[in-house]
Amino acid sequence: MAQVAPPKARGGPSASAPPPEKPSATAQAKAQAAAAQVSAEDLIKDPKIKEQVEAARTVVFHLMKGIKQIGMYRHMEAKFGEYLTKATDALNAYCDKYGPLTFKVDVANFVIHKQELFNEESQIPYKIFKDGIRQIIFRPGFTVEEMVQFTLICLSDPDRGAEDLHAQFWKAQMSHFEFIMVEGFRMDEFSEEEIQVEVDKVVDYLQRRLRTHSEDYLRFARVSEEDLDSKLDHVDQMRGVVVTGVTATADLKARLQKDINEEENQRLFPKLISAVFQVVESGVDEPAMLEDMFVQLLDAMLLQEDFATINQVVLKLRAMAQRQGDDSPIGMILRSFLSKMGEEQRLSRVGDILKSAKLKSPNDIVRYLTGLDGFVVPNLLGVLETLEVPENRTLLCDVLVKYAKEVPEPFVNRLKSDRPQTIRDMIYVLDRSQHPDKIKFFGQALKSPNLAIKLEVIGIISKGRTGEARKLISACLDDTNPQVRMTAARCLPEFDREKAYIDLLKLVKDEAFGKKTPEERQAMYAALGSTGAAGAISYFQQLLSTKGGLFNKQKVLDDKLMAVYGLAGAGTIQTYKLLGEIVQDTTQPPEVVSAAKLQAHRTKRTLFGDKEPEA
Repeated sequence: MAQVAPPKARGGPSASAPPPEKPSATAQAKAQAAAAQVSAEDLIKDPKIKEQVEAARTVVFHLMKGIKQIGMYRHMEAKFGEYLTKATDALNAYCDKYGPLTFKVDVANFVIHKQELFNEESQIPYKIFKDGIRQIIFRPGFTVEEMVQFTLICLSDPDRGAEDLHAQFWKAQMSHFEFIMVEGFRMDEFSEEEIQVEVDKVVDYLQRRLRTHSEDYLRFARVSEEDLDSKLDHVDQMRGVVVTGVTATADLKARLQKDINEEENQRLFPKLISAVFQVVESGVDEPAMLEDMFVQLLDAMLLQEDFATINQVVLKLRAMAQRQGDDSPIGMILRSFLSKMGEEQRLSRVGDILKSAKLKSPNDIVRYLTGLDGFVVPNLLGVLETLEVPENRTLLCDVLVKYAKEVPEPFVNRLKSDRPQTIRDMIYVLDRSQHPDKIKFFGQALKSPNLAIKLEVIGIISKGRTGEARKLISACLDDTNPQVRMTAARCLPEFDREKAYIDLLKLVKDEAFGKKTPEERQAMYAALGSTGAAGAISYFQQLLSTKGGLFNKQKVLDDKLMAVYGLAGAGTIQTYKLLGEIVQDTTQPPEVVSAAKLQAHRTKRTLFGDKEPEA
């Protein structure tokens, strides 16, 4: 039989059955505890205690605010300390006045002087409580760095691979932080000997009651209600129960888990939703109560990742609101439900789901997100920053297209971001939104110092085919980066070939053009040739027919090579034949003949593929 820790019991004055050996002592201890008990209302009436509780609540308030900011800007690790500075200052102010901040950890809250510190729901107390931590102590001198450590540990998720919270706290070794876990048995009204007697009885009883040798695999894990009533009166919590028996196989566990999931998803939730709508259809007397009911259903379905059912609820509420009117109680419930769907913590849950590589129902998630109001845009942009899976980033960007059509400002503002991926996403969204001023917005992105962003924006702008778009591309010919200039030159002919011919011919004839790199000059001549203008072909032929002299021999050779690249850039049958003539021209320099042969071969592959051209 495996040995584990003895069961742990918590409870009020009667957390275990009264020991028969000393009934009078036990009764006396209970009476003393009842007489000494002070209610929470009596404590808060004391001005000093009330002031201390408010100071502790201020610490928790700033801590929660910092946690929300970190959740929105998780990538900006350098600013975590800034987000938690107010919480650290409030904590040190508390310690200066009252000494160490010590509070109890409850299932849903932190408690000091029997007063709860959180004013809104938070998962942090439950995560800490679940790990067995029952008391947290912040000592004077607590630093911002320690506050950041504490916060990141609280935000970690052991269910997704992180270590247990108490293990992380132990490894962090924060000098001004302590925590106390559940350990042993102690109750004010009982001595240690009395507690030990009761614990031994409980353990002995459970060992005898839960042992079996039958083939019923689950028999040894059952305790009936009558057993608990008769043997374990008033015990609030038990851990570490020692049991023996045949361990359930992996197949049995998988089958039971599958049955539980099917029960929840296919039978329980549909029945519950149906029952709720039966109540709604019978008449709404208290909309506020029904709003709370729908919010609880929403949270449960988000935990189950059941977006299909959420969408069905929204659809049915919309239909009922259309029949009864927007100002009806159903209309109020619908607006409240949609508002709750778009709140930060619920969108963060959607973001956690989108972080996974494979989604259960991507279309249902899209329907969920596109049905929200415009006020959710900042929260959705915050979620987008946390996603790393490309497919899911694209999915969320497609959702944001709808909102960019209505309110483009949040997306335009993020074009100034330091993160290239953020700028790419905003360009994608604004381009898909077909906003009338999107070209103007892209002009701001062209000011980015990031080369990849500039090239990507030029590629998108070139699809616009508008005068304003051409003006932006033309301006890029004067950019400081040669890659940007070459890309802009290639895009210009796609707008207006005649105008592009004029601009590019002026550029290549400029005196400063000869100082540019060979790669850039080749790209410019190829772009000039791609205009297909008769003037461009004539200019290339003129360069090829020029005879070199004693002092300009190298310049003439360079110009002829550039003309070859220009003919290749045109990519027509006419220029292919011209390149063939150059190959046969024995008066041309060997370098020109070799370049023409290579470009003719490439042009042939472009025009005819592997087929031979007709004579």
